[in-house]
Amino acid sequence: MREFHIGKNDENQRLDRFLGKAIPLLPASLAQKYIRLKRIKVNGARAQRDQKLVAGDILQCYINDEFFESPSEENVYLTITTPRLKIVYEDENIMLLDKPAGMLAHADEHEKVNTLVNHMLAYLYQKREWRPREENAFTPALCNRIDRNTGGIVVAAKNAEALRILNDKIRDREIAKYYLCIALGRVEPPQGRIECFLRKDEKSNTVRVYHRPVPDGRSAITLYQTLQTRGELSLLEVELLTGRTHQIRASMADLGHPLLGDGKYGVGSVNRKYGETHQALYSYRLRFDFPSDAGILEYLHGREFQVDEVPFQKKYFS
Repeated sequence: MREFHIGKNDENQRLDRFLGKAIPLLPASLAQKYIRLKRIKVNGARAQRDQKLVAGDILQCYINDEFFESPSEENVYLTITTPRLKIVYEDENIMLLDKPAGMLAHADEHEKVNTLVNHMLAYLYQKREWRPREENAFTPALCNRIDRNTGGIVVAAKNAEALRILNDKIRDREIAKYYLCIALGRVEPPQGRIECFLRKDEKSNTVRVYHRPVPDGRSAITLYQTLQTRGELSLLEVELLTGRTHQIRASMADLGHPLLGDGKYGVGSVNRKYGETHQALYSYRLRFDFPSDAGILEYLHGREFQVDEVPFQKKYFS
């Protein structure tokens, strides 16, 4: 329990507005709930959110200690009252989350709060599965990243052992990831293997494709097969054998079939024609293949998971 002693500089403020300033990590909706449940009192009595505070009042707050910390990137999840997650699969060790296109996986200089990792942390905190005050160092984490404007399955670890194993399995390519995408034109041959080298330009945040080894270039291997073609659009399933930045987008553009909606590697006139502002790319299916020991995650070996729906597939190929 924490107490606030109201002084002359704090009086004549509504209780809810004072709480917003004094406890910035406490969401307004949660503050109202705590007032209603008498977990926030004034002078030991039930309070109203719109009552005016007067000098000499004692405000008692029976809420978790986490809310009294200084705001930071590490605890901003506390400000999320209703986590927005599409959960493909969850157990005591892992979560598979269907990230919508347009949402960041982690914070950047423009967005600090509304990220996939923050919604996941808020969800686990509210379920009481993760108690940060009881942890010395571990925080649940995302194990793979997907571009902001790409949707699909992101793997998350709920404990340190699962995080270690998943990181090893991703590094050793023991988790197969499959994407759906819409490419422009009829892809020939209809299925194939793309091998190239990608070199990233940090300034433009793009990659260039090379067909021979180059300094700082990283090998990239992509398998694709055409599932359906309608007019100038082809629906492809793509499997990544390597996981490079913009690998599918750059490789398909180099092949002469950029992705619909791709603002970096695509065709602007076609994107505008269809009104697409996000690349039509979705990590829709994942399979755990563990030829080596997987410890506490051995039960996942051979299991496959898929999202319920891919928006652009439904829109153009239903």
